Amino acid sequence: MTKIVDPDLLNQGVEIVFDTAARTIELAVAGNLSDDGVAIQAIYSFCKEEWSSDSALIKIPFPLKPIDGPSGTQFDLIAEWSWKNAVTTGLIRDGGWAKKAANGDSQEEWMNLTSLGSFLEPGDQAHFTQGDADNPVDISLTGPVNQAIQVYGDGGHGNFDYRGDFIIYLREQGKTFAQYDLLVEQNITALTYKKYATPLSNGDDTLKVTNDDGAVGSAPYTNITVEYFGADQAKNISGSNYNFRKIIEGDNKTLEQIYEKIMYLLRQTSDIDSGAGSVRGDTADPLLYFVGDTLYTNLGVFIENVLPADLNRVVFLDQSGVERTYAYAAAGAMSFNLPLQNAGSAIYRMFFTNDDAGDNLGNDYGTDNAVLVNDNSGAPISGTVSGQPAIAFDYDYDGNVQRGAASAGTDVPVTLVALGTDSAQYVIATGTITRSKSNNFGFVASDELTYVNP
Repeated sequence: MTKIVDPDLLNQGVEIVFDTAARTIELAVAGNLSDDGVAIQAIYSFCKEEWSSDSALIKIPFPLKPIDGPSGTQFDLIAEWSWKNAVTTGLIRDGGWAKKAANGDSQEEWMNLTSLGSFLEPGDQAHFTQGDADNPVDISLTGPVNQAIQVYGDGGHGNFDYRGDFIIYLREQGKTFAQYDLLVEQNITALTYKKYATPLSNGDDTLKVTNDDGAVGSAPYTNITVEYFGADQAKNISGSNYNFRKIIEGDNKTLEQIYEKIMYLLRQTSDIDSGAGSVRGDTADPLLYFVGDTLYTNLGVFIENVLPADLNRVVFLDQSGVERTYAYAAAGAMSFNLPLQNAGSAIYRMFFTNDDAGDNLGNDYGTDNAVLVNDNSGAPISGTVSGQPAIAFDYDYDGNVQRGAASAGTDVPVTLVALGTDSAQYVIATGTITRSKSNNFGFVASDELTYVNP
């Protein structure tokens, strides 16, 4: 069945019951009325017809007073009439109402929330908050929303006032998220008992969310976390500090993995703040979104420990609302063959090589003044192999001036050396760091057969 908009589909004693003694109106899922409900304007129109033809009803004051004329989406429930129960209010569509006392004061106020746009699947479930982010409420039916929601009750009718806060959310696994702050988005000072239409839709997000909750809730996603701060946290982006208040630990995972874990966290009904505070996941503000393959953060969100190869496809929105990006960071990896992997003491170093371009300070490999190449954070590219088949690195392509000011933004000739005293001989690799994320260098060391330390 579909929503009833024609009063001819309503019948006394079947879909609708008037109790003149108790002054209640009851709706029931019966006859032509299904869970899809009935438009409040159809109820009003049916009441008009019944009061004009029913000799018993005409003796009793009429229950509904239209407030907004022909639109039929706002009514006063008057003359001590009430909707009988929660089933009845749950079936009313397309409008709001206020239950009025004899003096005209509101005893209850109910708005209607109708969503615009489509849900990817009919079983998708929206939820909302009214003043308390820790206690969201599910919309009564799945799929697109058309529901009456109480926003005010006087001392005898709930004793609450939610007219100043309403946010609705749509968050399903593998689908894009939607969220709508009704008062902020529509510039409303206080909600009233009328119909509010709100954009709310979702779409397929499986291009970026490729794993189910079971996978994302475990390794290798375990250490991707988010911490919320009440004060600014200064973070360095290409040599300058900017302020943020939500810090994601990226754990050197891909941007897609970070996004998957954050979207997972934002659907949790528990605390997702890895710090001392408490933030419920499914009502927390969105943190990240993709545009193509570029990941954007929302206001005040920073990601620590981004993979070197991903540094230039993430855009941060700092606490002041300004987008910040890293200067171009070239990236790549150094690979090590088995003798180097098996050498417990194996080391690697990356040095500059003189390219005769006139932009070098003479600090090249093969000289006493040889200088190690710094990575994007300013730390030397050197370390121990520690059994790893490959080690990633990055390089501040536009900003590194170790070879002189003129070398910034130019290709970088390098010499890489590695050795393991007990199982791998000394080996040299040469190459050039270009403006690329695929600067890969390989070490192929011979087995060490001569070294002895008795």
